[in-house]
Amino acid sequence: MYKNSIVLALVFFLVLAVVSASRGQYIPNAPFKPQAFAAPDFTLKDLQGQTFRMSAQRGKPVLIFFGTTWCPGCRAEIPKYKKVYETYSPKGLEVIYINIMEPAKKVARFAQANALPYRTLLDENGSVGTAYNAIGVPMMILVDKDGAVVKVGFSSSQMPLDKVLPVK
Repeated sequence: MYKNSIVLALVFFLVLAVVSASRGQYIPNAPFKPQAFAAPDFTLKDLQGQTFRMSAQRGKPVLIFFGTTWCPGCRAEIPKYKKVYETYSPKGLEVIYINIMEPAKKVARFAQANALPYRTLLDENGSVGTAYNAIGVPMMILVDKDGAVVKVGFSSSQMPLDKVLPVK
């Protein structure tokens, strides 16, 4: 009886350890970049063919939404992101969506079908996503007015927007 109790307890703790260890997701070979690093500069075209340069945004905070047309999580974020745009854009927040590695025509149809009010940029070769360590989508990057990445997350609700906006 005593022996069975010990074996049962060991099995229980072993299962508990395995379950606890498997809760975190590990992405092999993904370099870790700590928060509050300098936002990499980039230049991309938007759907209208206009150039957007990140370094030209100095002096105002920027919220970057990396996504794709096929991503269910990205589609789920659209209403939240629209709300962020409507609420914070008038307060000085630059809100952009960067589509990663999809054809411009497909992205344009997606933007029109979803009535995206914010600027949509095309990262056709994925270089900007790589520079920002966008290891999955959707991914949100909050850059403060000084050009430092202050928050990385998977939802616009995780972004401390009031902390980066000027007090009015």
